Amino acid sequence: MPIDRLTQLQQLLEQEPDDPFLNYALALEYAARGEKSEAITRIENLLEKNPGYLGAYYQLGQLYEQTQQDEKAIAIYKKGVTLAQQQGNKKTLGELNEALWMLED
Repeated sequence: MPIDRLTQLQQLLEQEPDDPFLNYALALEYAARGEKSEAITRIENLLEKNPGYLGAYYQLGQLYEQTQQDEKAIAIYKKGVTLAQQQGNKKTLGELNEALWMLED
């Protein structure tokens, strides 16, 4: 019987517990399974340790929106916008601005 993705990610994290990509992937796997609270906690922890992990800002904002935490979503999108500007990442900047615009509208 093949090992499911969640188990694989957990096993990989045992070897590399601070790997930002693995932590991000695990959070997204929890989100895909409907475990939004766990996904939020994992992304918050990821950003605490790796505040430059730009893609996490959009996903965390989306999770906040899905759990009716709009003020937190707005705040995290704004942090992501600032970081995207600093990093010169126009694609992510556009996505974050759009999400922010949709939420504030």
